[in-house]
Amino acid sequence: MTEAYEDVPFSELLHHPAATTRKLDATRALRLRRRDAGDLALMRVDQMERDATVVDFTSRLLAGLVRTENIEALRQALPEALPWSTFLPAEDVDTLIGELVDTARGAAALGNLAPIALLLTQWRHSAEIYADPSLLAILTREPEGDLGPVPLPQGKE
Repeated sequence: MTEAYEDVPFSELLHHPAATTRKLDATRALRLRRRDAGDLALMRVDQMERDATVVDFTSRLLAGLVRTENIEALRQALPEALPWSTFLPAEDVDTLIGELVDTARGAAALGNLAPIALLLTQWRHSAEIYADPSLLAILTREPEGDLGPVPLPQGKE
């Protein structure tokens, strides 16, 4: 079985491009480490297309499960995929599932997974608040958890 990715200095790709890209025969992708910028990933186009196919299938499968009476099975399986979801109230879990399905379908159609990652990060932060009783108390202390209207920034009236 091949590794998911191999770490390689970016300079190795610059100095030895053929040898570096041959490493893709033994791994799914290369993580190109850069000193002064974010790391990059290098993968074969056929691998990228397979990944896109899997994401599209998964989003359609989720949508199908939500549209049928199998949503209860999805609710039960969610803590396996997202362990932190156990801290969310039941009504929030339903909202998470709905948003996840809609976002996954849209992201798959665009070929951009960033919206899914953002959504999961936002919901994880919500779970962190529910998991911490003192933080939850602080954030819900005001009437209905609302701290009131936010004033417009100066000069934006």
